[in-house]
Amino acid sequence: MPFVGEAIAIATVLCWTVSVQFFGAASKEVGAIPVNIIRIFIALILFGIFLFFRDGVLVPINFPAHAWLYLGLSGIVGFFIGDIFLFKALVELGPRVAMLIHSLAAPTAAVIGWLFLNETYILHQWVGISVTLLGVAVVILERNQKASPAQKLKVRRISFQGVVFGFAAMLGQAGGYVLSKAGMQIESGYLDAFAATQIRAISAFFCFVLFFTVTNKWGNVKKALTNTKALTFTAIGAFIGPFLGVSLSLLVLHYLTTGVAATFLSLVPICIIPFSIFLHKEHVSIRAFGGAVTAVFGIYLLMS
Repeated sequence: MPFVGEAIAIATVLCWTVSVQFFGAASKEVGAIPVNIIRIFIALILFGIFLFFRDGVLVPINFPAHAWLYLGLSGIVGFFIGDIFLFKALVELGPRVAMLIHSLAAPTAAVIGWLFLNETYILHQWVGISVTLLGVAVVILERNQKASPAQKLKVRRISFQGVVFGFAAMLGQAGGYVLSKAGMQIESGYLDAFAATQIRAISAFFCFVLFFTVTNKWGNVKKALTNTKALTFTAIGAFIGPFLGVSLSLLVLHYLTTGVAATFLSLVPICIIPFSIFLHKEHVSIRAFGGAVTAVFGIYLLMS
């Protein structure tokens, strides 16, 4: 069946774009950190139900040890460390800018592969990295001088703290992606994407439990659970994001090369822009839109 991989990649982009809106709204209600552990817990329930009815087991006990190791580390780096900073960036910067910085995970993963996995890249791919960085910089440094006073009130300020959170989230995503690739690969191909994502979620959940215990933040979680609005947003986002979206992002690798898959998945910042305009009432200048297009074009050069 033609274009299966492309269709899955587009579905992944849509899942991530929509889930970001729900998680951003929930984080504004109760804070980013409680939303993280609640969404991971909900996702684990969904994975357990799915795998039980499909395979008759609650967890993929048949996976080899190296898969558990690398996928577990991927969950810690990506789901735990990366997502804590991503949620903070969503609150500080808004979905559009936060996810645009997040798109740098693709070229960053390429650099990590070059340094540690002996991957090689040709000149036009390094040009792609530079173009992507330029596109992100255009949006981060956006100053719309021609906007009216009323419009300027709607232009979200880009704080230094928010940018730091965004880049920390991006690094977690890139590291988690490389570790996921190492964990899923076996001699006969790739392991099941949904089961692989469940292992990532399990390790992340235990990290969150330890973190909340050490920092004595369980009261924040209890308070968040009493907020029906935030809980509803988190549950919907957990189904669309960690359960469907993340699993589909790994499933894409069954059909497409890593480069083509990453190029498709980097379209999230472009898909975010309509939400920023119509849902969040942000003023998005032509310069910002051009920066987003430039960033995605740079990733295309990198991965072509």
